[in-house]
Amino acid sequence: MTRKPEPLRLRIVTYNVHKCRGIDGRVHPARIAKVLERLKPDVVALQEVIGNGPRGRGQEEEISDRLGMVSVLAPARVLRGHPYGNALLSRLPVQHHGGYDLTQDGFEPRLLQRVDISLGGQRVHIYNVHLGTSGKERALQARKLIDHLSDPAARGPKILLGDFNEGIKGRATNLLNETFRSLDLFPFLRWCRTYPGILPLFHIDQVFYQGHVKIVQAAVPRTLSTFVASDHMPILVELQIATR
Repeated sequence: MTRKPEPLRLRIVTYNVHKCRGIDGRVHPARIAKVLERLKPDVVALQEVIGNGPRGRGQEEEISDRLGMVSVLAPARVLRGHPYGNALLSRLPVQHHGGYDLTQDGFEPRLLQRVDISLGGQRVHIYNVHLGTSGKERALQARKLIDHLSDPAARGPKILLGDFNEGIKGRATNLLNETFRSLDLFPFLRWCRTYPGILPLFHIDQVFYQGHVKIVQAAVPRTLSTFVASDHMPILVELQIATR
């Protein structure tokens, strides 16, 4: 009798790092790295990252170097001479990366970052996003998201995560729930709120998934460091992905 292959495990974090500026006003990428180091992630999706510019290395490079991970930056715009947007860090091999424009007329530029990683020889598609602050804008962005996520060439399990700027019953998240499964944190946590950092009142950082994916563990780490390092709290999710 042939034994079924063991499912694969993936520890993934989404974290809006607020340009690495903490609630104390200090810009401190090393502090963000220390928060992440304790979580032992395989993959990290960051939002609001300032990349390389005239002053030297980008924040994603400094954080990834401290963690021993590779980094991929997906800037949505230029901020004071620096690329600015999303970044993905990975301990696993990166097979592909790119970005899709989600910008709506009259609103701040926004980008959907896609990074494909190799997990146990299987390709997993990671999508990192930071949606807009207007409800109408987010609904339009969600429709664009669904088009990109429906790419028939992306056949592996899909994980969509980031800062959605709305709760689990928002206009964009309701649209996404028609094709994706959203992570319900309540079976795992009593406290799911992630923003603002010092006194979290809103659960606006989300995780969606599609394919043979099972949630094993979820956490919103509540420590002095996570309360201070950014204006958002990180979300850690451990996934179990079926092997083909």
